[in-house]
Amino acid sequence: MKRSVPKPRSPAADKAIVLGRLAFASICAVEGITLSLGSERMFAEFDRQGLSPEQRRKALLEKHAKKA
Repeated sequence: MKRSVPKPRSPAADKAIVLGRLAFASICAVEGITLSLGSERMFAEFDRQGLSPEQRRKALLEKHAKKA
């Protein structure tokens, strides 16, 4: 049996992929995943406040991170 040799990875393959909100919503719809009402309100509030991605991440971490 012949051994397969892995293909070299391109530099682009090592970079993270970031999905936009619409693409993520499409995937979730196919998978049957929905946001809770509280999450929808939270993200709407982020939009209303005009939070940057970094500010959104910080708010999510503060809300959901384990308290030591």
